Amino acid sequence: MRIKKLLQINSSGRYDDSITRQVSDRVVQYLQSQGVSKERVSRDVAPGLPLVNEAWINANFTAANDRTAEQEKVLDFSNALVDELENTDYLVIASPIYNFNIPASLKAWVDLIARVGRTFRYTENGPEGMMENKKAILVMASGGVPIGSEMDMATPYLKHVLGFIGIRDVTVVDANTIDLSGDYSASQIAAILA
Repeated sequence: MRIKKLLQINSSGRYDDSITRQVSDRVVQYLQSQGVSKERVSRDVAPGLPLVNEAWINANFTAANDRTAEQEKVLDFSNALVDELENTDYLVIASPIYNFNIPASLKAWVDLIARVGRTFRYTENGPEGMMENKKAILVMASGGVPIGSEMDMATPYLKHVLGFIGIRDVTVVDANTIDLSGDYSASQIAAILA
């Protein structure tokens, strides 16, 4: 039986006091305690990722067999991110809400992994996601925008992007509702993920 893999993405600009980082760590601990995954890859996108630019666009839209060595180098990091996603079974994305949406660094991650021919393809019936049979857990927090409200553009956006690339099994954890004192968080997370 294949060992399931877990990819944890953190995007909060805060570290010590980040609610999303703390709750996503507890989500990962819970999943591991349930035997879901002993193998975890952690990626912190908060320090920033390369942005899509003209060189990246030209390389991405050049057929793989026709790319120059320079174009391949431009796509190296994006390819590594897509490889991480392809090789995972569980995706835990921790995101605060900044100005009604996700942090810019997380948007950069989305831009680098949304790749035609890698994570989605065009068919005669429209776009089709290629990242099927994966489960995503979104750990969301906001200081003023209620998660799931009309003002929350971040959660629906992430669910839409994940669905576009084929990940439709998405659970949202409102990190603001998790009591991080004592052992309460474990039972709260278990109830949400059950």
